[in-house]
Amino acid sequence: MKIDGRHYRTIFLDADGSAVQVIDQTRLPFAFELQHLATMEDAARAIRTMVVRGAPLIGVTAAYGLALAMREDASSEGIERAVATLAATRPTAINLRWALDRAASVLRGAQARERVALAFAEAGRIADEDVASCRSIGEHGGRILSDIAAAKGGRIDVLTHCNAGWLATVDWGTALAPIYAAHDAGVPVHVWVDETRPRNQGAALTAFELHAHGVPHTVIADNAGGHLMQHGQVDVCIVGSDRTTASGDVCNKIGTYLKALAAHDNSVPFYAALPFSTIDWTLNDGVAEIPIEDRDAREVTHLTGRTAEGGFETIQVVSPGSPVANPAFDVTPARLVTGIITERGIASASPEGLLGLYPERRKAA
Repeated sequence: MKIDGRHYRTIFLDADGSAVQVIDQTRLPFAFELQHLATMEDAARAIRTMVVRGAPLIGVTAAYGLALAMREDASSEGIERAVATLAATRPTAINLRWALDRAASVLRGAQARERVALAFAEAGRIADEDVASCRSIGEHGGRILSDIAAAKGGRIDVLTHCNAGWLATVDWGTALAPIYAAHDAGVPVHVWVDETRPRNQGAALTAFELHAHGVPHTVIADNAGGHLMQHGQVDVCIVGSDRTTASGDVCNKIGTYLKALAAHDNSVPFYAALPFSTIDWTLNDGVAEIPIEDRDAREVTHLTGRTAEGGFETIQVVSPGSPVANPAFDVTPARLVTGIITERGIASASPEGLLGLYPERRKAA
């Protein structure tokens, strides 16, 4: 991501390696600020409060959080305490647990005196691999958009939901990576950006990214997508994922399932873009088995925005006293998913489709 001409990853080490810096996503799009994570507790708080968010970025932040924990207590007990604390921050995104398991497995076989250096090195590798995976997702998905544009002979309209771009990963993004790749290759792409209530990650974050990269886009209310599809104004949908089952069910931000239903009804291709670390090979029934995070009702009852004078104000928008439910994710069944775009290519949303890209999982399965 470039901000004022300078390239940023969403997470990176201080120049002296003493702490971790992250972009504070709760301040976007009106203020670009970095947060300094000096302890494991800082990393856990950043994940829990959504200073960082997006499944791949949560995983990388957790890996760095474990590294920071090793500076305070590199004992075997310290590893397990840190893993338990970080794993409890958010339940739905599988990348969190995947990154912790991977980093902890490296540390458990090492001497205590080696663990700090090993933990930071492993977190760095996870971050670099995420960038490479997202770049490859962009290349594979970008070809889908190029083919659609060639067949249509003009501008293509892509609908996305929530934020699955640079800000949800270390760089490039998942669902937005194909859009950036196609745009940079000269494909005439326009993006319909769902606002994504209640936290408005589309209106605040996806729109911020696309504007910074110069990609034509239009923010729409969450309920407008089906209408646009009915009138032929959406050529393809691409979303991200916080956890995808071995059978191809896709868990993503609440409201994704409704977009998939509308896409199915209007014969609009519906893709999910995700790296290997988002696939949970232990689950097959996403609706029954994926834990869905329930978040604070205040996210629904209140909105924070910038006033005409340039200040920030929080207002209440729900009738006082009314009970509120706030499930953060929903599951789109595999039957509604046209394909899954990964760093290895494009798979059908099915066990055989995914295993075709990841044959090494056949033995594990």
